Amino acid sequence: MSTETQSLALLNTAAFLLCVSFCAYVLSILVFHLKSGRSRGGSPDGFDWHIIVPCRNEASVIGDTVRRLLCDFPRATVWCVDDASDDDTLAELTAFTDQPRVHVVQRQLPDARQGKGAALNAAWRRIEQSLPANADRTRVIVGVLDADSRLDPQGPVALSGRQYFGSAEVGAVQVEVRMLQCAPRHRYAQPTEVSGWGRLLIRLQDMEFRAPIAAMQSLRRRTGSVAMGGNGQFTRLSLLNEIADQHGTPWHGALLEDFELGLHILLAGGRTEYCPESWVAQEALTRIRPLVRQRTRWAQGSMQCGRYLGKVLRSPRIRNSATLEIAHFLAAPWTQLLGTPIYVACLVVMSYYIENTMGGLRGWWSSGGWGVPPLVLVFGIGPFALWGIVYRIRCEPQLSVSKALLLGVCHWLYSYAQSLAVWLAFARMVTARTDWQKTARAGDPQPPPAPARAVGRVTVGQAAVGRAAVPAQPRRAQPGRRSGRSDGPRSIRPPRHLSHLSHLTTPTTDRPAIAHIRK
Repeated sequence: MSTETQSLALLNTAAFLLCVSFCAYVLSILVFHLKSGRSRGGSPDGFDWHIIVPCRNEASVIGDTVRRLLCDFPRATVWCVDDASDDDTLAELTAFTDQPRVHVVQRQLPDARQGKGAALNAAWRRIEQSLPANADRTRVIVGVLDADSRLDPQGPVALSGRQYFGSAEVGAVQVEVRMLQCAPRHRYAQPTEVSGWGRLLIRLQDMEFRAPIAAMQSLRRRTGSVAMGGNGQFTRLSLLNEIADQHGTPWHGALLEDFELGLHILLAGGRTEYCPESWVAQEALTRIRPLVRQRTRWAQGSMQCGRYLGKVLRSPRIRNSATLEIAHFLAAPWTQLLGTPIYVACLVVMSYYIENTMGGLRGWWSSGGWGVPPLVLVFGIGPFALWGIVYRIRCEPQLSVSKALLLGVCHWLYSYAQSLAVWLAFARMVTARTDWQKTARAGDPQPPPAPARAVGRVTVGQAAVGRAAVPAQPRRAQPGRRSGRSDGPRSIRPPRHLSHLSHLTTPTTDRPAIAHIRK
């Protein structure tokens, strides 16, 4: 057998094995997903609920989110962590200074902007300090929500069920994630019309989380390896403290801090669960570039978590089925890196044969090339198109079968964004870039820039509007007054020879004092 024939056989074998393993995995998670049942809820009154909302430039959404939490969860305590925002996030949060169940944790540079995990650790410390020494930490539940989230009002009821925190064995629970279309809710945000392409991306993201990702979690419920998500995760404070005793803090430096936390819970002997009876909804992305940036962060975080594989393999607390599933997840980005050149090589080889076969494309087709499209349909498009039908059956029954299939085919094309993200993540790993890149929201306000111009010794800029202009150095609190109350920004009046500019003011400071932080 010639070297060329051997190389071609090896390439075909590698491509075939990758396709078969992918289809087998899809089939296995689909079976467990369709067989998964529903459990009854319990009474949330026996638990102390604390919800952390990390905020970094979230002025467009944080106000509505906190108000909704106060309305839907009257017994929960909300901890908003401002991570050195340079927009109106702090100003929005000052509206809740008179709410005893809302606490604001302010982080300032250079300690701030060290990633989402660092912000969550800051809130965890405040929660721990706020509790009496004799409080039962096993009954204290700490949830994590994104600043644009809408949590199911019946969430605590579902999470209190016997299958979840009603069982002493369960240490953490992840609820189902859904996607919504963003809406401009900030006073500076202009109404924007979402294009047809944007609406398709919203639908694809919703299907991704509620079909294949939910199915993966259904499989993990059987293997004992349910993964935590960055939004809608709930953990017992006692377990967070146990992890902190061993490692210093509950959350660590990986960009995929949620999955990393889940690994630490399993290594500590805790049990993780997935709760499809409840949900958390968040705003979807409507453009490809922010989507790729987000998935790049996720892929790089998964690669970083590969350092825990040895501990997982050696841990006597993690059963074999969970170990295999975790190893599969950690290997997924590297498998995608391997699969890309293999599939590209297959396309190059096929193009070579088409070009050199007598009769060109027609001759290649008649000599056996006709078998390629069915293979692509079965092993390539089919596993993705199948999720469109599952999404229709489990989530959106109003979709027609044809639209569900079309949505599944679009999901196949959509998956190539993840392939691109994996390579970008690999490039960041090679170049040792580990900065946490926040994904911009489509509904974020984009006020027109106010270019400052120097006139004499006075810099004149755009007038302050609402809460946009806020003091940078907080006014010193007076005795008997709650810190963080300010009477608004001060202004510098232009000198007399610039009296024609007197309608303009320049704030001397750019940030208000933060609201009262209860310990």
